[in-house]
Amino acid sequence: MKKSLVVWVIAALFVSFAPACRKKQPSGAQPAEPSVPAAQTEKASGAEQPAAPALKADRGVDVAAKTIRIGALNDESGPGAAIGKPFAIGKRILARQVNAGAGGILPDGWKVALIEKDHGYNPQKAVEAYREIQDQVLFVGTSFGTPNTLPLRPFLERDDVMAFPASLSSELASHAHTPPLGPSYKVEAMRAMDWVVQQAGGAAGVKAGVVYQQDDYGQDGLDGWKAAARHHGVAIVGEQTVTPGQKDMAAVVTALKDAGATHVLLVTLPSATGPILGTAAQLQFAPIWIGNTAAWIDGFFSPSVIPSAVFANYHQMSGLPFWGEEAPGMDKFLDAYERFGKDLGPPDFYTLASYIQGLTQLEAARRAIESGDVTRAGYRTSMQSMKDWTAGGLIQPIDLTSLPYVTSTWTRVLKPDFEKPGWRQVADWAVPAALH
Repeated sequence: MKKSLVVWVIAALFVSFAPACRKKQPSGAQPAEPSVPAAQTEKASGAEQPAAPALKADRGVDVAAKTIRIGALNDESGPGAAIGKPFAIGKRILARQVNAGAGGILPDGWKVALIEKDHGYNPQKAVEAYREIQDQVLFVGTSFGTPNTLPLRPFLERDDVMAFPASLSSELASHAHTPPLGPSYKVEAMRAMDWVVQQAGGAAGVKAGVVYQQDDYGQDGLDGWKAAARHHGVAIVGEQTVTPGQKDMAAVVTALKDAGATHVLLVTLPSATGPILGTAAQLQFAPIWIGNTAAWIDGFFSPSVIPSAVFANYHQMSGLPFWGEEAPGMDKFLDAYERFGKDLGPPDFYTLASYIQGLTQLEAARRAIESGDVTRAGYRTSMQSMKDWTAGGLIQPIDLTSLPYVTSTWTRVLKPDFEKPGWRQVADWAVPAALH
């Protein structure tokens, strides 16, 4: 492979990304259809009905206009932008759908307004952006990234604002105001180690390595990898760190190669994943690679972004559905994308994930409206009443009734198929062995 590959890989991560097909996920129970508040039903036999009680509301809700204002703290300019841009689109599609009165997501006539800020994956800017919108919103529908959400927690607690992170951090699941959207990075890493041991024919065949982002996201994956290694008796021969936006991966890859790593977990952003794999190809280092959810972007399916051969040994952890796979609720989402999002961006896994997260948030809003209390406290109470919620069958049941929030411990291992393009499953859904 030519020496210029690494430079090509790094530069190519900033071009537009191609769509991809997806495979099947287990379905969950269908949620109840949204009910209509009593105040909106027709009067029986012409008789006068008692007036509905006044709806309680505080910041972020215009009762007269039936509008809920939702914050979004995105990364559309920083090292996570390859994920952050399609993730932002997921919420915009949902807002368009609701405001068009489609899908029966909120009670009749209710609308949403997004108030969006771009923090560029900078924790200090994330705090500044939150302060700008803190008095304007009912909740924060996207708080992008673990390191950018953690410093918000004291302010969220003070203001009683729910902030839904674009993150799978187990640390965030332990805080009442930051429920994550799926199985944690720690759970993914533990399940990855189970598969690695099976793939190698036993623990003796594994010399484990890991590359992790030097922050709370990376630490979560590292903790899971180490816990599962102890459980299986696997030796970890190399631990390497990267920082967001880092370009030169030669020292990282060389250290893993010199250590003889046979299986390497990537707890990285896509802006690091591509350069790592490109550098490894240049140095003729070909272990089995396994990425946490945030290590991948669908743009990697396009050979114009990165040569597909770079991903020959790459595998992906997944606790969420993929675009177009056969799951209850997928047809409804695809219809929403065709009607309200096709002009915003190409099909992308993170757009789907964000949309599903938004469905969870608006289910809590629906319950709050129907309970007569859309204050911030009322919204939190309604959200914390949600149990066995599946977003119409798109995800496995989640439980937000107690801490830490349980957003599933079931994950699977997939491998990209560049001929379709799409995915093939190499290890079925399972709970990590170390959690049994």
